Amino acid sequence: MAQIVGVRFKGAGRVYHFHASGLGLGVHDDVVVQTAQGLEVGKVVTAPDKMSPSDMGEPLKPVLRKAEDHDFARVEALKEKGKEAKVKCQQMIAQFELPMKLLAADWSLDGSCLNFLFSAEERVDFRALVRELTKTFRTRVELRQVGARDEAKIVGGCGRCGRPLCCATHLTSFESVSMKMAKEQDLPLNPGKISGVCGRLLCCLGYECAQYKEMKASLPRGGTIVTTSEGEAKVVGSNTLKQTVTVQLESDARIEVALSDLVTKKEPEPAISSAPKPKRRRRRKP
Repeated sequence: MAQIVGVRFKGAGRVYHFHASGLGLGVHDDVVVQTAQGLEVGKVVTAPDKMSPSDMGEPLKPVLRKAEDHDFARVEALKEKGKEAKVKCQQMIAQFELPMKLLAADWSLDGSCLNFLFSAEERVDFRALVRELTKTFRTRVELRQVGARDEAKIVGGCGRCGRPLCCATHLTSFESVSMKMAKEQDLPLNPGKISGVCGRLLCCLGYECAQYKEMKASLPRGGTIVTTSEGEAKVVGSNTLKQTVTVQLESDARIEVALSDLVTKKEPEPAISSAPKPKRRRRRKP
């Protein structure tokens, strides 16, 4: 059995699993791990768990050791070096007139790899840029294009609520968000009002959608005939959070009634189409 730990490299980044047998690691320990981009410093975020080698699928990279003071000093120095690399890369992008926006430049701990992240509207042919960067920095260079949501996660900022972006603070993955979620919560279906700084639908639309759906299931639908203390009335609206319905009385007056105050209700009958049914064509015998 092998000991597996989950390691995160950035504040709200994805969790990666590594082989950590015999190191006695715990949650919040800083470690140096071997990755495809070279050595990296990360933080253990899931406790060691025993797993059979046959259940791991692909062989996992190892945790080499716990991080030490000189590793943190190296990380800080590489951050400054990364800023210089970003400025140099931006100059080259302008020189080659490439339609791309550079977002970040990160060195691996051992200096064996320099990773650039960028966004672009379309695919970009950056082969000439990679050759020039490799010649300039004399190391392995990787360029990776990211989407609009990942761009917001990297750059950061504030959302419509005035708080730091969820993707930059605690979201480790992006869930699917749809206009149906906004409709379920009775929000305006104007994309400009329910989109984030990334231009995509707000991630927070999915936070309470299931709760709204559950609460709306207990409310009578529009057109339902209900009995209130004022007599029979027809449901013309509802407030999901307050658990109230707006009803129209026989006098055409409209009042708001709590769901608990409704005595009986009768679902509206389905509308019957008056359009004639199309005639079925008979097949001619050969």
